[in-house]
Amino acid sequence: MCSRALVVLGLLTVASIADAQVYLTRNGRIDFYSNAPLEIIHAYSSRLKGVLDFSKKAFVFTVKIRSFEGFNSPLQREHFNENYMESDKYPEAVFQGKMIGDFDPEANTAQIIRAKGIMQMHNMNKEIIITVELKKQGESVLANAAFTLMPKDFGIRIPKIVHEKIASEINVNVSLLLNKN
Repeated sequence: MCSRALVVLGLLTVASIADAQVYLTRNGRIDFYSNAPLEIIHAYSSRLKGVLDFSKKAFVFTVKIRSFEGFNSPLQREHFNENYMESDKYPEAVFQGKMIGDFDPEANTAQIIRAKGIMQMHNMNKEIIITVELKKQGESVLANAAFTLMPKDFGIRIPKIVHEKIASEINVNVSLLLNKN
């Protein structure tokens, strides 16, 4: 699905020339938090890329797993990439789907919509629905979302030895500015 998502991303980018309802981001921010009994882990990436086509209510967002920074130590980042996410084998996470509900680009207030799609990570697919807050900001759209993901849903195994250091539910926050292309 990663290569398919990139093809869609490319096609939407080309289509954006003719369609004023297509918005892009190349530097969205995604944070994740693992709040386990013995350790809190926070990491982030400012390299979330994506396309949102309001006329088709379609979107695709992707982030390279190795782009995540933060963590409590370099060793923790190394374990994240090598032992859990297997970043060399599964280099990116992709969320692709459709908006549920309408966004009024003329409204000057925040609007809440839902996004339904397939989250692909660690070579596993899971359908999810998230709530997204959208707000027009000049010619751009600000988008914010918060949701949880479970590593086990994506075949990510947490050994018992570190069970108290890695949460079974990971909190994810996304904040991005989508610019009209």
